[in-house]
Amino acid sequence: MPSTAKKIEASLLNVGDAAPAFDMPADHGKNVRLDAFKGKKNVVLYFYPRDDTPGCTLEAKDFRDLVKDFAFEDTIVIGVSKDDIKSHCKFRDKFELSFTLASDKDTDVCERYGVWAEKSMYGKKYMGIQRATFLIDMKGKIAAVWPKVSVTNHAKEVLEAAKKLS
Repeated sequence: MPSTAKKIEASLLNVGDAAPAFDMPADHGKNVRLDAFKGKKNVVLYFYPRDDTPGCTLEAKDFRDLVKDFAFEDTIVIGVSKDDIKSHCKFRDKFELSFTLASDKDTDVCERYGVWAEKSMYGKKYMGIQRATFLIDMKGKIAAVWPKVSVTNHAKEVLEAAKKLS
């Protein structure tokens, strides 16, 4: 099991890299796996720090508002945080989110995608999720990466990149 006591030195993946496989519990009661979409759908995999916080809520609502546009581009959206499924379900229901929320409680997927990082708030250092987004094409390759995301207009930018994959 990954340790949160040490600083993770993994870097973000690059365009063209094979996307690391994942198999995580999701808010719909089943696990979500990357290989289920290979050859069928592009995947927006966005990592966010925590359910129902201001920035994370804004980002989720923006993806929610564009989910039909992503579907038109044969692209699905999956949000990932450490929150448990119960928290995800509350978050989903409160904001009527119509895409999958996956739980990476042990940070295994976060570490493989290079987003589990040392953070600092009010001078205190801690380990947490660095907000980042990966667009994965139907072949399972990283098509685009947005490290250290600023949420304003981010979902629209990701949609524009997804359109280029069609």
